[in-house]
Amino acid sequence: MCIAVFIWKSHPFYPFLLLLNRDEYHNRPTTPLRWWEDGEIVGGRDGRAGGTWLACTKDGKVAFVTNVREIPSHSQVKSRGDLPIRFLKTQKSPQEFAEELVGEANQYNGFNLIVADLCSMTMLYITNRPKDDGPSIIEVSPGIHVLSNAKLDTPWPKAQRLRHSFEDVVQKCCDAEMSMEEITEKLMTDTTKDDDEEELPHIYPPAFEYLLSAIFVDADTPSGRYGTRSVSAVALKTSGAVSFYERSLEDGVWKEETISYHIERERR
Repeated sequence: MCIAVFIWKSHPFYPFLLLLNRDEYHNRPTTPLRWWEDGEIVGGRDGRAGGTWLACTKDGKVAFVTNVREIPSHSQVKSRGDLPIRFLKTQKSPQEFAEELVGEANQYNGFNLIVADLCSMTMLYITNRPKDDGPSIIEVSPGIHVLSNAKLDTPWPKAQRLRHSFEDVVQKCCDAEMSMEEITEKLMTDTTKDDDEEELPHIYPPAFEYLLSAIFVDADTPSGRYGTRSVSAVALKTSGAVSFYERSLEDGVWKEETISYHIERERR
């Protein structure tokens, strides 16, 4: 499970600003934020399946994915973590990539995928749920959006809490630069849970749903400790400068990394 909040094309200083929590089992191998071997992609990486939840490229692409909360989840399918990588490595536009993906979307468990080109300022939301509706492609409108484990902007209580908190911070810092470390600490480490069982999605057992109702998740499960493994922020300034910040849990210790670069438009 993951949760993300972002502002798109509606801030005078940041055309794009994203905050994202990745939730995973603590014992799952993970490579923290860094430039990958090819020197073109930057992000964290799943050490088991090789995919990613959030990554960017030097030439201005960004992609992130969340799982759809559902039962059952089939194991004999492609890894959803491959989806961001496929987009980042292709020369296709977001629209071309989305149209190609729709034809094979049923080969994956439920996913929510955001793909964006920060040069053309084009962003699309792609999902293969609900199954009965078939895969869908939606252009993301300017404004603030929240993506959790249902469709984009589904008003789950924790998504609403995060949206309102993010709106407050953005309004207060409308004409100023924001500290990614401070904003993630303030918004993405919120452990508030939903005490009203009626507000929970009622997909998993109530006790587990309760633990997952926090923005920052920390839970003991029969399969091991589960929860927020990394807190990330990606900020694009009007100058084309990108800052990618991550605070990640490694062997029980939280470590920070920030990678900054300028979009290289001439690489297209």
